[in-house]
Amino acid sequence: MNEHVMLSRSVSRLMPRTHRTISIIGAGRVGQTITKRLHKLGWRIGAVVTRSRGTARAAVRAIGAGTPHASLTPEAFNADVILMSVPDDVLENVAQKLAKIGGAAPTKKSRVKIILHTSGALDHRVLAPLARRGAATGSMHPMQTFSGRNAPRLEGVIFSIEGAPTARAAAQKIARSLGGTPVIISANDKPAYHASGTIVAGHALSLVESATQTLMKIGFTRRRANQALLPLIRQMLDNYELLGPHAAWTGPLSRGDYATISKHAKALRRFPREYQDAYRALALLSARVLTKKPAATKSKVAHALSRGA
Repeated sequence: MNEHVMLSRSVSRLMPRTHRTISIIGAGRVGQTITKRLHKLGWRIGAVVTRSRGTARAAVRAIGAGTPHASLTPEAFNADVILMSVPDDVLENVAQKLAKIGGAAPTKKSRVKIILHTSGALDHRVLAPLARRGAATGSMHPMQTFSGRNAPRLEGVIFSIEGAPTARAAAQKIARSLGGTPVIISANDKPAYHASGTIVAGHALSLVESATQTLMKIGFTRRRANQALLPLIRQMLDNYELLGPHAAWTGPLSRGDYATISKHAKALRRFPREYQDAYRALALLSARVLTKKPAATKSKVAHALSRGA
């Protein structure tokens, strides 16, 4: 019997089909979304722990089930799975406190507790105090943006998973039940993985807003600026998905039009320095990742930018 089959059977024993229970610590956007959907799939919701009674009750109402708690409680350990969805900067401290109230390590007859966190940048080692108590620890992060206004789609979304074998197997099962696609990654690769998502969902938004403000500076209303830019963005993404990066690439650099790049650099002198710096960085990045001769193209880009400076 191979390791994968053994782990799957182990997880099935840990989480019987009709008695799957999950406790959540830190019911923010990510944790609340995941727990609510698991509840709809038949999971029983145990302790719902937040920093105040009011927010805990609000989380229970949003999820549709659970027992609210304003502080860490031993009742969280009555569940098959504990999902920790707290900010990265307090995750280690919360893990230490949870380990202290969790009691002694399990005996051979007791069930191993599965404890997962949802941080994109941190790996399972931040839960070391709980692992020393005998828990199987891991991380499960959906590559999705959570605005807090509308619950995002999880169907087809990549879930990065890492940690102890039993925790990984449980996280894979949860991700698939949510309609996601689990991908096992190395603990050491979590920061690079998270950086890739931040470049797209975080920093790309500043690019869109800076382009919007550029048009507003020359007389566009915000509505007209959105009308100009959003179809451009959507078509670019459609082309990227259908054709790939090189065939979808447009703009003066893709055509070798360095004179226009110089004009852009000159025009951006009217704007805050960050606009010029961003244009320069993106032009050089495009030369690195989209051209066949990055070094030569970067040199030409630098010369064109200096002419427009």
